[in-house]
Amino acid sequence: MFASLSDRLTATFRTLRGKGRLSEADIDQTLGEIRRALLDADVALPVVTTFIGRIRERAVGAEVSGALNPGQQVVKIVNEELIEILGGQTRSLSFAKSGPTVIMLAGLQGAGKTTFAGKLAHHLKQQGHTPLLVAADLQRPNAVTQLEVVGERAGVPVFAPERGVTREDEKAKGNPVKVAKNAIKEAEKRQHSVVIVDTAGRLGVDQELMRQAGDIRKAIDPDEVLFVIDAMIGQDAVSTAQAFQAGVAMTGVVLSKLDGDARGGAALSVREVTGVPIMFASTGEKIDDLEVFHPERMASRILDMGDILTLIEQAERTFDQAEAQRMADKMSKGEDFTLTDFLSQMQQLKNMGSLQKMLTMLPGMGQMREQIDNLDEKELTRTEAIIQSMTPQERDNPKVLNGSRRSRIAAGSGTSVAQVNSLIKRFDDAQRMMKAMAGGGGMPAMPGMGSGPGAFGGLPGGKKSKGKQAPQRKVKGKSGNPAKRAQQERAQQDRGPAQAPAGSAFGLGAQPQQPEFDPNSLPSLNKYLRG
Repeated sequence: MFASLSDRLTATFRTLRGKGRLSEADIDQTLGEIRRALLDADVALPVVTTFIGRIRERAVGAEVSGALNPGQQVVKIVNEELIEILGGQTRSLSFAKSGPTVIMLAGLQGAGKTTFAGKLAHHLKQQGHTPLLVAADLQRPNAVTQLEVVGERAGVPVFAPERGVTREDEKAKGNPVKVAKNAIKEAEKRQHSVVIVDTAGRLGVDQELMRQAGDIRKAIDPDEVLFVIDAMIGQDAVSTAQAFQAGVAMTGVVLSKLDGDARGGAALSVREVTGVPIMFASTGEKIDDLEVFHPERMASRILDMGDILTLIEQAERTFDQAEAQRMADKMSKGEDFTLTDFLSQMQQLKNMGSLQKMLTMLPGMGQMREQIDNLDEKELTRTEAIIQSMTPQERDNPKVLNGSRRSRIAAGSGTSVAQVNSLIKRFDDAQRMMKAMAGGGGMPAMPGMGSGPGAFGGLPGGKKSKGKQAPQRKVKGKSGNPAKRAQQERAQQDRGPAQAPAGSAFGLGAQPQQPEFDPNSLPSLNKYLRG
């Protein structure tokens, strides 16, 4: 969502590189570009004015770091002020000391409250809690049914004593306050640790909406009131947040649809305007596409500095520790990396989510956004289909894959023989790399670079992998002359058994003894000297 803002800020900072000193005119020009970038991203004008004023005060003043050049110092100041606007530090949920923790969701219709309710329940369930979803949205047709579907996906029970408005009976009415009060009693009876109450919304802020939300809040006395806001609604985000803050006294903000392509800068204004921290960010449609909002990480993403910590956390949640240990043991023993192992690693990578999203978390990837956007993630699915079309023998030993086998695999996976050949070639390269790393030699030697055994041939032992082989001299065997053969045998006995020279443990092997140089063995050069 913040791609456009990130690109503008990154381009602005790029003009500061290499400058040994920044004049006041340079700072004014930079701040002007930052101001325009923020306004184009829909950030509220009062927030932009405050933000730019803070940066100017620090950049023009005596704040100088010996470890940074002036350009880097400006980037550091912008990063710190951006973190401050986004909340300063991470705000976690407040849990009740006794009884179930009650979380009330509020927001406009279509903001994503029901979907977020399921995501939050799934998130808390993974942390060991026992959440209960409450269907208190009785105004929207089939809202109760939608929450039941979301709850089933999350594996969390739903308390829905009333069906509310349905498409069959649009005149039906319910009592959401009564439903919410009874849900607390039911949670205490079933010993649920968390209660998540999904309330109704409206297309716009009105008195009826605020009255109903206020009545529910008084009835259940929630520990948290989370305001769910659509990050794509533009400047209305600020006025809507202010209205809910006055009506229900929200304690936290949730940004939904953060994976959209709108400018979304208005969502960054909510915390500065209301003083309420942003606690969660919904980044997709899947049940696990929910992130705890970390201001410093979001600031790093906007400034194209990456978000490695979030990437590591995703890997820790999805990667199988037992499988990782098995692969580590296999490499330490020098065993071959097979296509079965490759398939397992690729499936774990897919479990982490969108490959495009993961790449954008790496530092500096904003410069490759076009290539990332054009990335075909279906390539992983095609690769998976090709490997699954192989027999166990073929996965363990790809050398048995002849032409007929490759044709069968291509037909079974819905791909072409060329795609199968390409996969086998890439896997062969990966297998050689894994062998080199397991052998302690580091990365394989590149052609033409001398580093380690086999540097001159590209493979261990100095052998050439491909191409024309250098001509080798034929080594004569034992002479057919009995007297000369006996002389050779005596000379061999005098030399004794061959001894490995120092360093043979690294693959050099025993070096053959060089015979003494005989000038008479040189060929005649007369034919080259004739006039």
